[in-house]
Amino acid sequence: MKRNWFLLAFVALLLAACGPQPTPAVPPQPPTKVSSLPTAEEPTTAPPTPTMAPPTDTPPPASTQPTEVPATPTEAVPAESPGLPLPTDRGSHFSASGACTVCHTQMVDEEGNDVSTDTFWRASMMANSARDPYWQASVRAEALANPGLQAAIEDKCASCHMPMARSTVATSGETGQMLDDGFLDPENELHSLAMDGISCTLCHQIREDGFGKPESFSAGFAIDPDLPLGERESFGPHPVGKGLVELMQSSSGFVPLQSLHVEQAELCATCHTLYTPYVDAAGEIAGEFPEQMPYLEWLASVYGDSVTCQVCHMPAAKGGVLLSIVGGPPRSPFHQHIFVGGNAYLLKVLETFGEQMMATASSAQFRDKQAQAEEQLQERTASLDFEEAKAEGATLTANIVIKTMVGHKFPTGFPARRVWVHLTVQDATGEIVFESGTANADGSIAGNDNDADAAAYEPHYQVIDSPDQVQIYEAIMEDTEGQVTTTLLRGAAYLKDNRLPPLGFDKSAVEADIAVRGAAFEDEDFAGGTDRIRYTIALSDAQAPFLVTAELLYQSIGFRWADNLRRYDAPEPGRFLGYYEQIPNQPVVVATATVEVKE
Repeated sequence: MKRNWFLLAFVALLLAACGPQPTPAVPPQPPTKVSSLPTAEEPTTAPPTPTMAPPTDTPPPASTQPTEVPATPTEAVPAESPGLPLPTDRGSHFSASGACTVCHTQMVDEEGNDVSTDTFWRASMMANSARDPYWQASVRAEALANPGLQAAIEDKCASCHMPMARSTVATSGETGQMLDDGFLDPENELHSLAMDGISCTLCHQIREDGFGKPESFSAGFAIDPDLPLGERESFGPHPVGKGLVELMQSSSGFVPLQSLHVEQAELCATCHTLYTPYVDAAGEIAGEFPEQMPYLEWLASVYGDSVTCQVCHMPAAKGGVLLSIVGGPPRSPFHQHIFVGGNAYLLKVLETFGEQMMATASSAQFRDKQAQAEEQLQERTASLDFEEAKAEGATLTANIVIKTMVGHKFPTGFPARRVWVHLTVQDATGEIVFESGTANADGSIAGNDNDADAAAYEPHYQVIDSPDQVQIYEAIMEDTEGQVTTTLLRGAAYLKDNRLPPLGFDKSAVEADIAVRGAAFEDEDFAGGTDRIRYTIALSDAQAPFLVTAELLYQSIGFRWADNLRRYDAPEPGRFLGYYEQIPNQPVVVATATVEVKE
């Protein structure tokens, strides 16, 4: 009796905290798609046995004729932010994160480490997908470049960045509007759900219907539209006792059910396999473009049947974890909701300006997330080593090898990301006699043709013999006229895609949507998981010994992608550029190697 009294009292407190329940909306129809999706091919052979460690971790400006617009004037850097409370809003089909974390908090593993969902998720890019100032700026730029498609652009982008709000309006056959008086407007009735990003009751309601099939990609995730509030299902990997089921249903309106599909990569693939339409010079839709393909890249690797996204991006806690403050046995494995990725730059922007963006994470929590991202990049992403380095006469030759440990291309996802090699040679006096790939203060790369000229791009190299040559692993889009572009809706194909493919990736056999493009396809040293580059350097009168240092550098937003936003006179691009001027876009050092070369 005492326990029943406690549970009833606890439920009453939770209901009081969560507030009244709104009347359910009209049952939803399937999400409207901008265009049809191509069929993904299944691998025809079993992948080879891995020989390396399991993988880990890992929109846009325009090219029309906008006016040059300066960045928003810089302001004083804000003080430390404590972060706002997680929202507790409840809608017809979703509840905000605070309604869940009221119970799923104060969680520790067997070593006493805090593994609470609210602690780690709130500072992730998943939680801040709607606040991301670069994303907001890019959507506005795309809408200005393609005004006739603004409604479709906003709806498609909101589908994954503001999925709870967009899915809610889809229930009545509407499209998601995010700009102006749309979801970004604090007066919009779905603003709070929209700004909660990729939240608990979105991911845990996704059903396995269509998993791994084209209809599930590009935000084609399936959520039951008909279940009433109070009976909506929430899937997790562990069984839940009857008493806890009743408690969660009474307090949150969701019924917990065990289903292992939440541990499948196909869950993540519903958004992280993204096809977008592209338009021709007349603004007419001319086809579909494979904008983000991590899932298909993963299927083509040695990890595609063994190591899922969750293993690397949601690392397991140490031993069993009590999942709720209201009881239940310890559960293992518990995949921590860290969602570690590589976007350290935007996490730094959020750390500094999070209070302006109404972030729920504190400055300190964003710093911790940056540290996790940098550790992921530096410890579990790629290695760089010298295979040979020698000096003969007035020429120094150095061969370097890069190996990746991730289960998809590196970098992967949105094509603004890039990785490159910075190599220096110092003589006996310490003077630099050769340097390739210097990172400039403005975020550009010295010698990179694309950073210097928006119409050009740096080729893939097998041999580098000049300081104005730099090996950059990146995706360069072309429009229907064959011109370089960073406008997503003008991206019809890739002129260059030499992003480092995962181990086991056969560039001669993979499907077109994840193919290697450009000179890297003919480079025999560019194979699944590996690339080799030779540097041939004229030494002139420099004296030995020579110290040769190579670094593998990573940037989540390439200079050209940010700089092209200056063309748009609009609040969102201006705000992001104001942040960009104050937070240097310096790369993360992923790996480094040094060798001394004597005569």
